[in-house]
This record gives sequence, structure tokens and C-alpha cells, in this order.
Amino acid sequence: MPKTEDKMPKFANGSKNHTNHRVVALVYDHLCTFEFGIVAEIFGLHRPEMGKNWYEFKSVALESGSLGAAGGLRITATGNHNDLEKADTIIVPGWRGKDEAVPPPMIKALQGAHGRGARIVSICSGIYVLAAAGLLKGRTATTHWRYLKDFEGKYPDVNLAPNSLYVQDANIVTSAGSSAGIDLCLHLVRQDFGVKRANCVARRLVTHAHREGGQAQFIEQPVPEQHDASRLSDIVEFVRTHLDKDHRVKDLAHKAGMSTRTFQRKFLALTGLPIGRWIRQERMSRARALLETGDARIDDVAAAVGMPSVGALRYYFRKKMGVSPGQYRKRFAGN
Repeated sequence: MPKTEDKMPKFANGSKNHTNHRVVALVYDHLCTFEFGIVAEIFGLHRPEMGKNWYEFKSVALESGSLGAAGGLRITATGNHNDLEKADTIIVPGWRGKDEAVPPPMIKALQGAHGRGARIVSICSGIYVLAAAGLLKGRTATTHWRYLKDFEGKYPDVNLAPNSLYVQDANIVTSAGSSAGIDLCLHLVRQDFGVKRANCVARRLVTHAHREGGQAQFIEQPVPEQHDASRLSDIVEFVRTHLDKDHRVKDLAHKAGMSTRTFQRKFLALTGLPIGRWIRQERMSRARALLETGDARIDDVAAAVGMPSVGALRYYFRKKMGVSPGQYRKRFAGN
């Protein structure tokens, strides 16, 4: 796993209040419609409930002529090169083919944006564009599982994380294919505006509020049978409503009526994460929400989410977010 998966980057505009955070999606001929739709929905949809300090979204084309998209659609860009130069986040929503050359103007634009500190993002096959621009050398990244072997052959200097939904390495963020793009975009919202607003967007999308980037793209094991899934869902709900308690795997297995080994295997099949890691993710998510929405003391937050000490909470915040709990609260409280 990369060291900076959840850490908060510094943006090009240097705005601490996230005013008019500018997101640009690159559009091109033979555009990947689904991936672009994800980006446009999350960053481009008018959301009055979020207040004025939300995203400003544009699409920019660096190719002339009429642009087509999958499904027989025609695309007209809403922005221009000036918008690209001012963007805080630039997203490449897929690419038209793993063997398609990336136009020099696109490479130059991404290199310039990266040089001034913009966050550069790719979904699915968009990783080929970032790699062609030389932005991934020595970095950790991911893409759709079906591109992994080809990409590794073309760009051996990139550290691929094949079992990740999305990966953040400093200001470079990449994701696996299709619906993993939703997880990546919600990760960016959570990073920019906090858990509460990201959860609000997720509810509008009727999707998971948070899937950790390190979660597997697909599960090798068969999905648990309905009866097992029901028992495991009860465990998930039990843990979430008792995060302040210590949860031992063997006790949860007993509660589910399974052996410890069977429970661990079936839980991984259901959630894509080992039980211990999933619990830690839930504790961190709840802690972030408490810090954003309340004024409880840091040690009380640690106790409320089941961290063994305030030191442990600070450790995991530093490790995952790159900031202390107090700094996180200062950034997002009242957002």
C-alpha cells in the first residue's frame, strides 16, 4: 500500500477554505462515457445543499474537431485551455485505447499542471495518459485489472497496486475501472470537504459512503450464501453501533455462529477487507465525523470510537491523513 493513500494534498490555489475548488475533466474523441459521467455527476452537478464553497467544474478538450463518446454521443467542452491552467484538480476519465498514443499537447498540459502543484487524477485506462506524461515514474498506482499485465509491460518503472480500488501517491491519484471511479471521486470529496459532505454526496448517488482504496477490485472467493450474508450483515451493524467496545475476532465469529476461520473467510468475501482492517477503517471514519461535527475532546473521541488511547488515534490520523486529529478538526469543523 502507498504511504499517502488518504493524506490531504496541498492544492494549487492554496485555498484553505476550498472556495471555488476548480476541477477540470479532459475530454477527447472516443471518450469513455461512463467514467466521464461519474466525474460530471460528482463534481459538476449543482448541489445547493453544499453551500457556495463547492466545486467549479469544466470539461476541456485539447483536440480540435468534433468529439465522439461511447454510445454514439457527441461531446462539447465547456471550458478552455485557460481553465486547465487554473485547475486545482485535473481528471483523465479513461483513455480511448491502451495502444493509442497520447497527443503531445495533453502530455505538455499535464506536466505543466503537475509542476505547479495541481492534483492529477486518472480513472481506469486514464493511467496510460499519466504514464505517457512521465508522472508515474517511481510512484504507486492502479488501474482496471484487465490492463495490469499490459501496463506493467509498457511502464515497468511504475509500482502497480493490483488489488486496490484507488491509490493516492502525493498529488497523483489513480483508480481501477468502472465503479471504482465513484469510490475515487468520493475519496476526493472526503479529502477536500470532509466525511459529512462526502456521505451526503454518496446518499444522493445511492452508493457506499466509503470503500477504502486498498479494498480488492474483485473477490476471488464466492459471495456468501444469503443466510451467511444476513448473519454477517448483522455483525457489521453490531460493530458499527458498538465501536467503543473491543471486538475480538473469535467473539464475533461465535456471535455469527461460525468458526473463526470460516468467519474471516466469509467476511473477506462479503466486504473485500479483513475483519481487523475493516474495524479500524470504521473507527477512523467515525472519528473523522465526530471531529467535523462536534467539539468533544480528542481523548473522548478516541474512547467513543474504541481506540485504546488518544495516542493511538493520533498515530492513525498521522499515518492515514498526514495531520493530527486537532488539525483535521480545524480544517473541517463547521464545513
